[in-house]
Amino acid sequence: MTLPSLRLKANAERRLRAGHLWVYSNEVDVHATPLNAFAAGDQAILEMANGKPLGVVALSPNNLICARLVSRDTKHVLDKSLLVHRINVALSLRDRLFDKPFYRLVYGDSDLLPGLVVDRFGDVLVVQLASATMERHRDDVLAALLQVLKPSAVLWKNDSSARDAEGLERYVENAYGEVPEWVPLEENGVKFEAPVLAGQKTGWFYDHRMNRARLAPYVKGKRVLDLFSYIGGWGVQAAAFGASEVMCVDASGFALDGVERNATLNGLAEKVACVEGDVFDALRELKAADERFDVVVADPPAFIKRKKDLKNGEAAYRRLNEQAMRLLNKDGILVSASCSMHLPEDDLQNILLGSARHLDRNIQLLERGGQGPDHPVHPAIPETRYIKSLTVRLLPNS
Repeated sequence: MTLPSLRLKANAERRLRAGHLWVYSNEVDVHATPLNAFAAGDQAILEMANGKPLGVVALSPNNLICARLVSRDTKHVLDKSLLVHRINVALSLRDRLFDKPFYRLVYGDSDLLPGLVVDRFGDVLVVQLASATMERHRDDVLAALLQVLKPSAVLWKNDSSARDAEGLERYVENAYGEVPEWVPLEENGVKFEAPVLAGQKTGWFYDHRMNRARLAPYVKGKRVLDLFSYIGGWGVQAAAFGASEVMCVDASGFALDGVERNATLNGLAEKVACVEGDVFDALRELKAADERFDVVVADPPAFIKRKKDLKNGEAAYRRLNEQAMRLLNKDGILVSASCSMHLPEDDLQNILLGSARHLDRNIQLLERGGQGPDHPVHPAIPETRYIKSLTVRLLPNS
């Protein structure tokens, strides 16, 4: 395949040579290689200003991030062969980490496959294509997955907002075989079923696996409140780890049906109760009813999706964590999580400190958690590190 060239301005290659994968539109020499000469999904040879090649890029010419490196060897374009190789490399890590096939198999840029996410549920794969290039090569993606993993079914879960910026339609459809509405998985020894067709994202959030495992020493014999519970990833595991009682709160009745389904699956239905409604309303009602909990888990959706949301998002995190602290028993534990990439861990820590001080209380930071190793961080791309989980102890008044 003979590819056209995309040329950078002088010195614009420094960040890329240092390990980054992204090319910004203001770094391109548009006089030599106009971006409007490319279509979304094209591939090109990325060149330094002097014409020296840097590798092969996938193009999104209308976006600020207008290109992403897919290979530093110009002989290796994005095709089935490269996909098979990269998926095998990704699989070798997950095989080393996990004894059962339930994990994120491919995590975009971090696995050197920008625009591709694959979650594995045993022999069912749920695939998200977030770039025009991956969409154009979806037949190659499917062929590579079938060759490497031989799954019984593959689902295209292409309904995310990330596709809008690429000018791609949203859709959810079977790519191979017949994907059931609910698929089984196991996490930290607890059984679940995830609604891959109608659920959030791919149907499950593997990213907090390690943080959920760390609940065990805190919840045994304790009363636990799980806020933004979704289908019970935290709450059902807390019950399985020995909690005396778990209350799951979510605005989605569909999600809470999943909580009940998963609690029953593990013989824990009598321990787990569900409250449907706005979480902030529920927090106020629980406080008014003088309810108290030994452990509260607050793992909300991203309150800060874009930088312009920062001020309002930080206020929402403050409000959530302060109200959660008000419900804690003496010597209670709060697990505060964030999936907002734009909220640094230190800022979340400061929010927790400020919330405690507003209540005239002191806290101890016990544990810091991040995303699991099936969501590896690309060290040159801080955007690939997004999960934070802080476990704090609210000290008794002295």
